[in-house]
Amino acid sequence: MSRPPTFAPPPCARARVLATERGDFAVLDAVPRTPARATALLLPGYTGSKEDFVALLEPLTGAGYRVVAVDGRGQFESKGTDRQESYAQGELARDVLAQAAALGEGPAKLHLLGHSLGGQIARAAVLLDASPFRSLTLMSSGPAEVVAAQRDKVKMLSDALALLSMDEVWQAMQAMDPPQDADTGDGADMRRRWLAHNPAQLIATGAQLAAEPDRVDELAAVGLPVHVLSGERDDVWPVELFDAMARRLGARRTTIAGAEHSPNTARPQETAKALAAFWDGLPVA
Repeated sequence: MSRPPTFAPPPCARARVLATERGDFAVLDAVPRTPARATALLLPGYTGSKEDFVALLEPLTGAGYRVVAVDGRGQFESKGTDRQESYAQGELARDVLAQAAALGEGPAKLHLLGHSLGGQIARAAVLLDASPFRSLTLMSSGPAEVVAAQRDKVKMLSDALALLSMDEVWQAMQAMDPPQDADTGDGADMRRRWLAHNPAQLIATGAQLAAEPDRVDELAAVGLPVHVLSGERDDVWPVELFDAMARRLGARRTTIAGAEHSPNTARPQETAKALAAFWDGLPVA
């Protein structure tokens, strides 16, 4: 579970609702002081939210980019249904395309980034329609299903969600947390976020993480510039898989020293610098 350093957006950002043809989505919209070079649409991972990108907002706006971090349907402050079918990957991908359309940027001006599960949803959106996007960044998001240990964790969580309330599951997770992790971040905000998640969303997307096929060759065929970014260690996908995926894609590859599965929260300055360098270096479309 990603643990943002704070849930409070910086002065450059405001919390608002992004209205789309597929419904309303809660976003953090961060705008630079000067006209934006382009806009980045950021998708969080499993159990995460737009707040996972809070620490990136100031450095990225400082580099001249508008940044819109979004709660997907059923995540935190974006409402969802209680039907698992609503969270099929294709439905979530179409949400991303609707968000891109609502932002009103041309394809030369909109970069897409997904963290972990968000990266696989972003990939699915690009495979449906790459035309709205200038680039795709896959942050700590692997080529196919998560490792066996993570599949076991997802199944355990899904089984618990089918039987217990969100609060009961939260209490059980806290009891299982290693002591060094238990007090990281703002516990009240972490609990508030967890309780706001729709359990149907967690069950459906957890199943996706456990069964995602390898679609790297499909993505390579699209021809969109891709950036594969991760920490130097990762317990969800082996780092070697990120390296191999980047080679298959002909993608830019960045490894953030001192970071694990969430470089966006562990090393935000270094991560923002790497993102801006990738976007800055793209040829004019």
